[in-house]
Amino acid sequence: MPDVEEKMPLKDPGDAQCRSCKPETSAPTREDRRGPEDHPVLSVTGLIGTVDDVSKPSNKIGMNHDFHVEEKVSSPSSLEGKVKETMHNAFWDHLKEQLSATPPDFSCALELLKEIKEILLSLLLPRQSRLRGEIEEALDTELLKRKAEHGALNVSLLSKYILDMMTLLCAPVRDEAVQNLENITDPVRLLRGIFQVLGLMKMDMVNYTIQSLQPHLQEHSIQHERATFQELLNKQPSLLDHTTKWLTQAAVDLTTPLPICLDISDSTTMACSSPNETVSSPEPLSPTMVLSQGFLNLLLWDPENEEFPETLLMDRTRLRELESQLHRLTLLASVLLVASSFSGSVLFGSPQFVDKLKRITKDLIEEFDSRPEEAMQTVSEQVSQEIHQSLRNMGLAALSSDNTASLIGQLQNIAKKEDCVRSVIDQRIHLFLKCCLVLGVQRSLLDLPGGLTVIEAELAELGQKFVSLTHHNQKVFGPYYTEILKTLIPPAQALETKVESL
Repeated sequence: MPDVEEKMPLKDPGDAQCRSCKPETSAPTREDRRGPEDHPVLSVTGLIGTVDDVSKPSNKIGMNHDFHVEEKVSSPSSLEGKVKETMHNAFWDHLKEQLSATPPDFSCALELLKEIKEILLSLLLPRQSRLRGEIEEALDTELLKRKAEHGALNVSLLSKYILDMMTLLCAPVRDEAVQNLENITDPVRLLRGIFQVLGLMKMDMVNYTIQSLQPHLQEHSIQHERATFQELLNKQPSLLDHTTKWLTQAAVDLTTPLPICLDISDSTTMACSSPNETVSSPEPLSPTMVLSQGFLNLLLWDPENEEFPETLLMDRTRLRELESQLHRLTLLASVLLVASSFSGSVLFGSPQFVDKLKRITKDLIEEFDSRPEEAMQTVSEQVSQEIHQSLRNMGLAALSSDNTASLIGQLQNIAKKEDCVRSVIDQRIHLFLKCCLVLGVQRSLLDLPGGLTVIEAELAELGQKFVSLTHHNQKVFGPYYTEILKTLIPPAQALETKVESL
């Protein structure tokens, strides 16, 4: 069984159209669409096992609609990679020696064919009895062993049969890989290729099973977490005190008039309900808006403040990671916004130039947390040099010494928290995340505030992670939030009566 690692690319949990996109590994065969009830690899009980053992895995799968696993590939330069490669090469070299001997030795080949047969059978549905019988007959272990004893085992013919069966059973994404195997004439290379592609097909099957069971796993995770929390709450009635304070502060924030934030480009005010609408007065409170504000406040949480909401303690590490990602995006967008004002529309209209500037900046701001001023000094030097060189390459007028000094000075100022550009970008990213919670990620991306379009892909990733985390948390603790919010929102203002989903 190959080592696997988790991969979790996220999509908008609230966007049905986004989820309907067909993932490359979502269809295990072109012959059959499988349901969770007749899947041969995993069942709900088999995958879940005991509740305690799967609390964390089921939580991850439940939170992420696109959770999947991939074969773990060791770096060729690593010790593990070198050891694996040496062992694999030794095996295939030994197989080649056996098949080239006179008479041929089929002992290793028989073991391979036996394992290949087991993999093919594992890819079948229970109702595919005809194919099961055909594979059992064609790759019958005892029959192949007798043929090998008489020197009549035709490895090439068996490989051709296996390829035909793989063509029938593989997902469309594996078509090209299987077709490439058909061009291999060397029997050892062919068997090695077959084994590698079958490993990918096994991963396809596992991922399709996970995708099929995802609703069951999500519901299990929600019910288990809620039941566990309720047990603790029964023993400790004060367990929701910090959660109540957290939501109370969110309600206060929403009823407090927003400070006017001057737009860099056109001096208009920024918005909350939609990225480019003007805010004139606080909106009537609703459970959704209070929760959205509360979740946003968690990204600004003082690490020294121990009154973290009890309902989000399990998510605290992930929230810190999102906060760090948000911080880096704020710096990146701030640098790009300043750079664009000195680059001109022609230069900054080049995707290649912008991508290169992003790569340079991303690498350099990795050191920001430990030495912010030094990091921004390096950024300013590299960015100004890149702009200067690109202007020359395009035959445009180079920056004057005054403009160069101004560019470097503005970039270095980004190291300060009170820097105007950095403050505005930070507010805009928080605004985008709030819109993601209320409107969904895909809709929010259609109306990005100024200065954020250059980091659209990065914002989409951040937004998906944030929405996924809060969506799952709200599903679990919605009943508790509902009871708390009843005491915070006057009935005349309440637009909703029950917290279910953002």
